[in-house]
Amino acid sequence: MLTVDFDRLGLRTGDRVLDMGCGAGRHAFELFRRGGRVVALDRDDTELKGVRDLFAAMVSADEAPTDAAASPLQGDALTLPFADGTFDRIVASEVLEHIPDDRGAMRELARILRPGGSIAVTVPRFFPELMCWALSSEYHETEGGHVRIYRRSEVVDRLRETGLVPYAVHHAHGLHSPYWWLKCAVGVDNDESLPVRLYHRLLVWDIAKRPLATRLAEAALNPLVGKSVVVYLTKPEGRVQA
Repeated sequence: MLTVDFDRLGLRTGDRVLDMGCGAGRHAFELFRRGGRVVALDRDDTELKGVRDLFAAMVSADEAPTDAAASPLQGDALTLPFADGTFDRIVASEVLEHIPDDRGAMRELARILRPGGSIAVTVPRFFPELMCWALSSEYHETEGGHVRIYRRSEVVDRLRETGLVPYAVHHAHGLHSPYWWLKCAVGVDNDESLPVRLYHRLLVWDIAKRPLATRLAEAALNPLVGKSVVVYLTKPEGRVQA
């Protein structure tokens, strides 16, 4: 399940790409499959082991072009271990809401993006996220959980402060907001609830089959209750990092 639209990001074969806070690797795998030279970075070494194993399986199955590359790497968003202007493209999906010093992480992302490069940042959308917080403290009061709820204008303005320039915004995963509201209402860890189990089956079916009915439903729901807001930004040519 991808949140970022790689066509809007401007991804090209051979691009140097960072998936910052890659988690289980959903975006990193697709970046690799499309021919990127990918660094999948995360703090969690357990997650990275799974990412490393799947990259190896993709190589064995010839699921990526021969000139693509993939490197899992453990690291911290506030001290990214890369030189200025290292990457052509960056993905930071559902990460900043976990970081107390989000402005520091944004400055680091802007620093390592090359002038003329582009970045996609996704965070939970304000209203769906507010509903989750209202329904369940368990949803966010966990170690490494969400520390803030962004308004769209807030995340865009903070990214602008780094010198990045937004050029597109959209919402994603409209079908997923009701699922998370259900989970929050019955208990985030209560996967045995019948409504949760049935809705989960719907989401798995949608991800696996991509039927027209759910594609149309999600397209209609995204502007209203899309779970994520996705912002695309570029670093202007000639930009000197402060």
